Amino acid sequence: MGYSFFMKTLIEIFENQFEKLHERTKKFVQEIPDEKLFLKPRELENSFAMFSCGEYILRSAAAIEQTFGGITTRLWDDPFEWTLPEELSTVEKMLEYLAEVDETRRKGFAFFTSDEDLRRELPAPDQLKSIAEILLETIARAEHFQGRAFAVRQMLSADKPTRV
Repeated sequence: MGYSFFMKTLIEIFENQFEKLHERTKKFVQEIPDEKLFLKPRELENSFAMFSCGEYILRSAAAIEQTFGGITTRLWDDPFEWTLPEELSTVEKMLEYLAEVDETRRKGFAFFTSDEDLRRELPAPDQLKSIAEILLETIARAEHFQGRAFAVRQMLSADKPTRV
């Protein structure tokens, strides 16, 4: 029995992180009333551009969709360009989109048979990167946008945010 027998594979660790991100996002979206999904906080002078919770959640999901679309089909187009907030204007439609993105992610993980696959390099989209590096960057980008959505929700609500 080697030490690695007791360790999770890197694929399992990555997959678990993406699943946790997906579950947090679903729970968060379910707590937002439709009328507040794309409500923007007021913009202050000398501050960064403000987006709505819905826009940040779409950006988070689009990062994941782009990555797994790139891994499985080598098409690295940004889904945010064609995923219009107007078409996902309700919590129900947003949850349907999140389910589609999660299915794309699951199909992407089905391509991996061992941790060695994570060392393979892909043109992602501008330069060669290992799949592991692509996944790390995607998790970071998706969680960044998710965190911004959480912050906007807190700005718009007098209630203490639910723990997600």
